[in-house]
Amino acid sequence: MPTPRPDEKTLAAIAEARRFGLSSADVAEYAPIVDAMLGSFDRIEELYAQTAPEPVERKSWTPSAQENPLGAWYVQCEVTGSGAGPLAGRTVAIKDNTQVAGVPMMNGSQTLEGWVPVRDATIVTRLLAAGATITGKAVCEDLCFSGGSHTSRTGAVRNPWDPTRSAGGSSSGSAALVATGAADMATGGDQGGSIRMPAAYSGIVGHKPTHGLVPYTGAFPIEQTLDHVGPMTRTVADAALMLGVIAGRDGLDPRQPDVVDVPDYVAGLEGPVAGLRVGVLAEGFGIPGVSDPAVDEAVRGAIEQLRGLGVVAEEVSVPLHRDGIHLWNVLAGEGASAQMIDGNAYGVNWQGEYDPELIEYYGRRWRELPHEFSTTVQAVLLATGHTTGTRFGAHYAMGRNLALRLRAAYTEALSRFDVLVMPTVPLRATPLPTEGAGRQEVFDRALEHLGNTAPFDISGNPAITVPAAQADGLPTGLMIVGRHFDDATVLRLAHHYEQAVGGFPTPTSTW
Repeated sequence: MPTPRPDEKTLAAIAEARRFGLSSADVAEYAPIVDAMLGSFDRIEELYAQTAPEPVERKSWTPSAQENPLGAWYVQCEVTGSGAGPLAGRTVAIKDNTQVAGVPMMNGSQTLEGWVPVRDATIVTRLLAAGATITGKAVCEDLCFSGGSHTSRTGAVRNPWDPTRSAGGSSSGSAALVATGAADMATGGDQGGSIRMPAAYSGIVGHKPTHGLVPYTGAFPIEQTLDHVGPMTRTVADAALMLGVIAGRDGLDPRQPDVVDVPDYVAGLEGPVAGLRVGVLAEGFGIPGVSDPAVDEAVRGAIEQLRGLGVVAEEVSVPLHRDGIHLWNVLAGEGASAQMIDGNAYGVNWQGEYDPELIEYYGRRWRELPHEFSTTVQAVLLATGHTTGTRFGAHYAMGRNLALRLRAAYTEALSRFDVLVMPTVPLRATPLPTEGAGRQEVFDRALEHLGNTAPFDISGNPAITVPAAQADGLPTGLMIVGRHFDDATVLRLAHHYEQAVGGFPTPTSTW
């Protein structure tokens, strides 16, 4: 379709918005220059149309309330691939920020409602090739910008242990579906803890891989330096199995290094752990005004279980860890404002595969419905609208420089220890906001518990959460953090811990 040509009135309005100070004669002189330049845009559209993917037809349906008691499914489907492979016979729910061609994708937001992708994400292609059956899209938070489970436009996702409480987010539906057995496995996305927080709240395993280990291609971006996708499962063995399927370079994602080695994570689970050096991160416990003593106690009990495996566990201090949340607020705030909003999810200036259809659809929709952004997104846009309007991105630049310091601080600690451990989330699952709750409550429930998870999205270290002891019937999570691309050690220690405690409990209710 030829690019519409602007008339001189339209060009004058653009010039005025840019404060060029052009006269009507100046605008008239520019008009033929602009018209000629737009010929290249027409040609690009012609060339792209020659190779653009065709729409795929796949059946999907909306489950009834009885079939979806926790509000965890967005749509259901049955998409099969090879039928053979390491995941043959296994069902997988795909977080609804990740594309399955021909199946609706909302990303929890009215600004994307009605979108049907024409591509499979890389991880979807790999799951299908490994024999998995995709049985639906799991509800996620609105644009995935919440660690609670209450901002999705489809409604709150309820905790499988106590439906009055949060299931955690933003991979809220994924956690609830795996916890209840509605899906064998699920994918999650993690920019501030969105795999690990819902896994901890819902009592399952969630692994955030090393940044760049798993291609993000085909998942809705928030901020390139923070974007991760990974497995959410009942057992560590399943997380290792799924990670081995989806990991590896795809040549389309600039988040990935030139070479990505993928060891046999499942075989590596049985290696020894006795003698491993475990650093107990002091700043991950007793966070003033945040930490729940019952969670700290449960995680310290889990550390004693690790000692029983023969590991050497000692306290280590990384003072900058406590400031990681402030660093994340700046990087995720200004970064997401530039990429996810102004850049229509993908932004510019990077090499890899873009999604022109999604960019145009979402770019148009959010400009039609900016009032439909969630409370968390609106609050971030208000704050960063001020900072970028007065300091022009200087804080983001400061943050990126400080991110190097944070990463170096963890690297130094991990030169003395094989892994670091701490509570995944310093809280137990919090009550869902009441109907008609004010913006402060909605905002707090969305972002109050990121303090331990978000710093490792900045640093890119692999991190897994596994259930520790329950506190008053609610799950808690032990987080194990490793060196870059040493996901195998993280998984191995988590697996031995799981075996030592006799496996992880499941919710007794059949919600």
